[in-house]
Amino acid sequence: MSQETILIIDDEKEIRDLIGIYLTNEGYNVLKAADGIEGLNYLEENTVHLVVLDIMMPRLDGIQACMKIRES
Repeated sequence: MSQETILIIDDEKEIRDLIGIYLTNEGYNVLKAADGIEGLNYLEENTVHLVVLDIMMPRLDGIQACMKIRES
């Protein structure tokens, strides 16, 4: 059985860690990014099945990141 990967993109470390704990306990592989740019880099390098995306972040906000994700 393959393990699905979820990418959490949020600028607050505590939120990334808390969501990551719950998802890991449910059997998912979890990747964490601190902003949209880092998240896009993870998406280029990894197969990701779901993205949990914060809207208000520095450098590249969630709306802009979502638009870039949808382009690919």
